[in-house]
Amino acid sequence: MHKKLYPSLLLLILWCSGVTVFAQDSVAVKKVEMADHLRASGKIYVVIAVLVTILLGLILYVIRLDRKIGRFEKETK
Repeated sequence: MHKKLYPSLLLLILWCSGVTVFAQDSVAVKKVEMADHLRASGKIYVVIAVLVTILLGLILYVIRLDRKIGRFEKETK
């Protein structure tokens, strides 16, 4: 089962890293003050670090759970 999970996970990560949001073209006209403030104070990196940590934690949890389920399936056969 996890042999199918790794390519899917890699594809998801690559797809998310290359996605460009076209629906927000008006951002150039209308600035987002909160993002500018976070970027100026350097706190945007903390927000990104927290999000990446949560995402990696969820991915590792799913991989670990898949391995446990695979072992359980082999034992029951």
